Amino acid sequence: MTTALILGGTGWLSGRIARRLIDDGVEVTCLARGTRTGPSGAALVRADRDDPDAYAEAAVRDWDRVIDISSRADHVVAAVAALGDRAARWTYVSSMSAYSDDVTVGADESAPLHIAAEPGDEYEYGPQKVAAEDAVRTLADRTLIVRPGLIVGAGDPSDRFGYWAAAFDRAGDGTVLLPPTEGRTTQVIDVDDLAAYVAATTSTGAVNTVGDEHALGEVLALFRAAAGHDGDTVSAEEEWLVEHGVEYWMGERSLPLWLPAEMTGFMTRSNAAYRSDGGTLRPLGDTVDAVLADERARGVDRERRAGLTRAQELELLAELG
Repeated sequence: MTTALILGGTGWLSGRIARRLIDDGVEVTCLARGTRTGPSGAALVRADRDDPDAYAEAAVRDWDRVIDISSRADHVVAAVAALGDRAARWTYVSSMSAYSDDVTVGADESAPLHIAAEPGDEYEYGPQKVAAEDAVRTLADRTLIVRPGLIVGAGDPSDRFGYWAAAFDRAGDGTVLLPPTEGRTTQVIDVDDLAAYVAATTSTGAVNTVGDEHALGEVLALFRAAAGHDGDTVSAEEEWLVEHGVEYWMGERSLPLWLPAEMTGFMTRSNAAYRSDGGTLRPLGDTVDAVLADERARGVDRERRAGLTRAQELELLAELG
């Protein structure tokens, strides 16, 4: 039987990867602290990756596959040192944030990367991912590096994509505040499509695991239609939003999916390698429907990690006039 060790396996993405592998008949072990429930059918090795001996129990046997999604380079470096000789194949889930070029439209896997983070550097997500990739590349042709962009779907802990489902649903027949949409694009991948690819592919090298490019306005229209919103929408100017403390992309008091105008390449990456390797993408409308149902179940007025509260939105709309 094929064996797989998932460094994690109890989180949002890693849990879905584990579930997919188990359903495919793989013997799955998750190495995690055990603070969250792992998928049914997986063994659990309890370990804290800050512990120097975190991989000792896993290192006593060989693994057909090791899968890691950590965004901390020191964790990845330590895992490769402890388990690299035990793994027939290693998959690392990196990120589009590893790329330093956010301007070139249609850039592929050959695009330049950030300078890798060094031990002791202030934490930056992109350089950390690059340093982690460098560690994994020491395993040469046993390595697959996948670089997803924005991962979306039910249960998304970042609250970014789901914000728009909540915003249109909670507004009823009221007005919804939008960012500028002219010329703006978005590019997402459903978490289950990504998990299926990671579980199934036998490729090596680096692959941009991203969805197709969509006009931002069209994506917001999908959310509006799914929620049955029949109120108005108002699109504010970029400068006005910035002046009023509205953040790009993510975080509190933000308008998710909205990017600075000059970041023309960030959500327009090439997914040709993913497509040619059998990567699939479900219709975006299906993901929107699933996210809306999830937001309704979790509560559209709940405290969020990204977006505006309805009170903040109404205040901004009043100021905008």
